[in-house]
Amino acid sequence: MARILVTGGAGLIGSHVCDRLAAGPNEVVCADNLSTGSRANLSHLEGKPNFFFQRHDVAKPLTIAGDVDQIYHLASLASPPDFESKPVETALPNSVGTYHLLELAKVKKARLVFASTSEVYGDPLEHPQKETYRGNVSVTGPRAPYDESKRFGEALCLAYLREFEVDVGIARIFNTYGPRMPEDGRVVSSFLVAALKGQPIPVHGDGLQTRSFCYVADMVEGLVKLMESDEVDPVNLGSPKETAVLDLAKAVKRVTGSRSEIAHVEDRPDDPERRRPDISRAMAALKWEPKTSLEDGLYKTADFFRRKLKGG
Repeated sequence: MARILVTGGAGLIGSHVCDRLAAGPNEVVCADNLSTGSRANLSHLEGKPNFFFQRHDVAKPLTIAGDVDQIYHLASLASPPDFESKPVETALPNSVGTYHLLELAKVKKARLVFASTSEVYGDPLEHPQKETYRGNVSVTGPRAPYDESKRFGEALCLAYLREFEVDVGIARIFNTYGPRMPEDGRVVSSFLVAALKGQPIPVHGDGLQTRSFCYVADMVEGLVKLMESDEVDPVNLGSPKETAVLDLAKAVKRVTGSRSEIAHVEDRPDDPERRRPDISRAMAALKWEPKTSLEDGLYKTADFFRRKLKGG
């Protein structure tokens, strides 16, 4: 039986990771300060003998009694509006928080998987993006607290590997969506909630900017495979299918049956024009690739928001 720490375990990806791990012969400790996560995402796990919740901000040192075999470091703000309104709170979990957790991993001799991001590539000049691409990132722009703290987190993980032989894995996560998404300004939740309410769907700029959208169950599978591997180099995890934001808005209208208009609003500063991962490394090293189509995932996510809006 493994004893596993999941930081950010009350969030979208983290809560699904907790589900997956607690379903097996593991003891799962979830740490979250609930700044963006929700205890409601964990209500079905509360009271299980192998699941424990600890309210904690990873920007402060974390003490865990007993053994820890694995650490999933998922704690992070991940919404563009937060990058601008909460820049310090955005930067600290990925930088100072990563330091504290690497120290814990060093003491406990645990493998740590750090949830990095496709944002390390910035507004990429290479397409699709391979892990060897060094990125085109503004270090002073409004997205910098997120982008640069993730880049620093990666560097720190590999520094601990080289100096202290801490076992690390780095997941560069591309856009992920699914049930339990917060309504925090991310594109999928914004579009679905607007469509279900019959409100205009807000598309920034012309909507021709592209993203890749990975369903949360597929992402969890990739993270678990990365944890169970001996891969230490960064690995892209995301959908290799490229979707224009405007096409996403049209897909949301189809799956919800909404008559909402698509409203073009002001473009976001430093918003990447194209984003799609090359997942060759994940396919070769982890035997992983996403299985869920965008429309199937949107149906499941729309059902979640439909129940939530009805108070269910």
